[in-house]
Amino acid sequence: MRRGLAPGCRDLGPILVIPRIYLAGSVAIEHGEQLVRERQFPGRQGRIAFVFLALHRHRPVHRSELMGAIWPDDAPAQTDPALDAILSKLRSTLKSARVGGGIGVSSGTVTLQLPSDVWLDLEAAANALDEAEGALRRRDVSSAWSLANVAVVISRRPFLPDVEAPWIEAQRSALRTMQMRALQCLVTVSASNAEPLLAIQHAQEMVELDPFRETAYQLLMKMHAAGGDRAEALRVFAKCRELLRDELGVSPSPQTEAVYLEILRAE
Repeated sequence: MRRGLAPGCRDLGPILVIPRIYLAGSVAIEHGEQLVRERQFPGRQGRIAFVFLALHRHRPVHRSELMGAIWPDDAPAQTDPALDAILSKLRSTLKSARVGGGIGVSSGTVTLQLPSDVWLDLEAAANALDEAEGALRRRDVSSAWSLANVAVVISRRPFLPDVEAPWIEAQRSALRTMQMRALQCLVTVSASNAEPLLAIQHAQEMVELDPFRETAYQLLMKMHAAGGDRAEALRVFAKCRELLRDELGVSPSPQTEAVYLEILRAE
């Protein structure tokens, strides 16, 4: 019996530990008891390089593409030596994390080589969201609830908040879209479970996340009406109409008007 096992317990052998990589929120690498925190990465450029390579880990990244990601505006005079220094330090970082793999350089490209079983937070969020939407189609609300929560928790985290670049803004936009889809799943699940207050909470978060998305207002109006607060549903429409008029100079869409009229005419 292995030391530490209770009498009568079977020794099932070593526990498989999967490397975990976090790109949203605080960048980190976790592998068993090894934890590489954000401050342990080789500076701001090293952290950006790691995130970019991890996002594109399934393909080789050309050196010029990686340089553009690290230095979108203020590239040093000698970028090649600077990039080589960053990659060298990143190799040491990966080695200290003991995740296996490394950084491969070949024919002008760079590849982040990771174990096949690695868990990467943004990939996990995207997969969980797809599965949540599939579970809803199957009317498996319990699975949809847990999976959508995984996607919401991860997509809420800031992505490289202290850095600005076109590719970073594109990723932030993708995360906002993911969060909206996951919140919509939670609205549907909460409504199915006769939990109007939860449904309203999630729909309200959708409105705050994207104030110009009319479908979010439509959901929020419907949830208030379903919860018995018809007056608040009408106030949501008024707020939507005012925002669109003042900021965009347009009126609500026919779909939003239809939801408003349905609630207005309801007894």
